[in-house]
Amino acid sequence: MKAKKLLAIVLASAALLAACGDTTETGTEPAKQDTESKEVKKVKVAFSQDGRPMTYVDENGEPAGYDVDAMRLVDEYLEDYEFEFIPTSSEDIFIGVEQGKYDVGVKNAFYTEERTKSFLYPKEFLGLSSVGFVLKADKADIHSLSDFASAGYTLAPIAASSAQYTLVDEYNKANPNNQVKLKAGDEFNLDVVQWVNEGRVDGGIIIEAMYNAQVADENGPYHQFKDDLVYNEFAVIKTWPLFNKKNTELAAAYDEAMKEIKKTDKLNKLMEQYYGKDLFPLLEASQ
Repeated sequence: MKAKKLLAIVLASAALLAACGDTTETGTEPAKQDTESKEVKKVKVAFSQDGRPMTYVDENGEPAGYDVDAMRLVDEYLEDYEFEFIPTSSEDIFIGVEQGKYDVGVKNAFYTEERTKSFLYPKEFLGLSSVGFVLKADKADIHSLSDFASAGYTLAPIAASSAQYTLVDEYNKANPNNQVKLKAGDEFNLDVVQWVNEGRVDGGIIIEAMYNAQVADENGPYHQFKDDLVYNEFAVIKTWPLFNKKNTELAAAYDEAMKEIKKTDKLNKLMEQYYGKDLFPLLEASQ
C-alpha cells in the first residue's frame, strides 16, 4: 500500500511539473507572437523620376537623389513604418497624393499657401534649394529680382501653380513700382535653359542643382553652352515633403524623426553629395 501511495505521489508530482511546464510555454508564446505580428505600416512615397539631382532613377533603376535619401533617413528612424519609393511624374505626384494614391510625395517642393489647401505640410522642412537666374553671359550683372525688373528684361514663362511663380508674384506685390514682367506658362517643366540660350527671353528662373545638371555637368545636354550662360543665385528656399491631408499621424512621426536627423550632419553630407555644397550656412546667413 505504501508503495502504491508513493507511486501515486510521484505520478501526481510529475503531472504537476508537466502542467507547470506547459503553462510556462503557453505564457511566453503569445508575447513572442505579439512582437512578431506587430504590423509595420507601409508608406507609399512618390518621387519625381526626372528631377536630378533632387529625385531621379539612377542607372541601376534605383530611386536616388537628395529628397529620396533624406526620406530614407526618416524611414530608418521610424521602426513602425516601411517606405516604398515610387517613381512618377511631377503632375502625378500632386494628383496622387491629394487623392490618396500615395501617402507622401517629394519633388523639391516649395511652400505655397495655395498648396496647403490640397496637402498637409509637416513642421520640419526636408531640404533646401538655391534659386537663381539663368542668363546669357553678357547679362551676368543681374543678381536680384529688383535688378531684373529695373533692366526691363523678359522672363521665361512660369506655370502659375509653380512655387517659382509665387516667388516672383510676391516680389511684384511688394514692389509695385519695379515689377518683373511675369507671364504664366502652360508647361510645368518648361525648358528654361533652351529658352534663354535661343534668345527667346532674357532670363529664366531655375534651381541651381538643375542648372548644374543641364549645363555645368560635362554630361549635361547644354554643357556645350557653359561659357555662354551663367547662373546667378538670388534666394535659398526651404523644400518640403507633401503629405496626404489624412496622414496627420505619419506627418507627426516624420517631424520627430527629422528633428533628430537635423541634430546630425547627415543632411549636410547629402547636400554636398548631390548639390556639391552645403546650403544650410546660406540659409542661416539669409535669416
